Amino acid sequence: MTTWNPTQYLQFGNERLRPAVDLMARIPLREPATVYDLGCGAGAATALLKDRWPSARVMGVDGSPEMLARARAQRQDIQWQHADLETWQPDGQCDLLYSNAALHWLDNHDALFPRLVSLLKPGGVLAVQMPENFSAPSHTSIAEVVRSRPWQAKLGPRLRENPTLAPSVYFGLLSGRVSSIDMWETSYHHVLQGENPVVEWTKGSILQPLLAVMDEAETKLFLEEYGQRVRKAYPQGPDGKTVLPFKRLFFVAVK
Repeated sequence: MTTWNPTQYLQFGNERLRPAVDLMARIPLREPATVYDLGCGAGAATALLKDRWPSARVMGVDGSPEMLARARAQRQDIQWQHADLETWQPDGQCDLLYSNAALHWLDNHDALFPRLVSLLKPGGVLAVQMPENFSAPSHTSIAEVVRSRPWQAKLGPRLRENPTLAPSVYFGLLSGRVSSIDMWETSYHHVLQGENPVVEWTKGSILQPLLAVMDEAETKLFLEEYGQRVRKAYPQGPDGKTVLPFKRLFFVAVK
């Protein structure tokens, strides 16, 4: 099991929260009674959900004890649940299932998304954001380094090269099960500080499952090789800042 590091993840907390806010802004619900944040992490977006609907029963669900410990320390007016999203079930039908940058970690989307819709009340909403940056150097360089050395046998099974499907696939999965779908893509251009900030960004997300199974020497060598590649792809500007373009897919489906 991957151990998630809240401090590493939240190093770019504002940048990671921005798509969560953009997704939330398009949810067409006035007073939902039950709200679940699936893959809530350290709970920053969950807190915003609670602030928007203070009378709702808001629950953050995540598989990382470390992330949930951070979330619980921040907000006691939210229910936090440790659960595997592969098998998670709510205790009744929901008004809102919200998920920001989490469901791409799960497989079998052709079964996952119809199942999530089935958990909604009539008029309920499934609101999802997932990364679409897997063809960019920030992500393709990971696979290149994995395949460059004997550690491929150990790391290869943990690669997630294309976990987010085409928008048309999700539209097909949802269209016969919901009354409306609002779907869009956004490319953010994050301006980051630091010597090689793209490495620090991915260390908090897509690299975590790989780093979790490497020893200290392997980790050092891996990050050196990966860092060289992304430094060329995302050069530091004369002002010391680095621009990271990052594409994301959003959809808000009303049952």
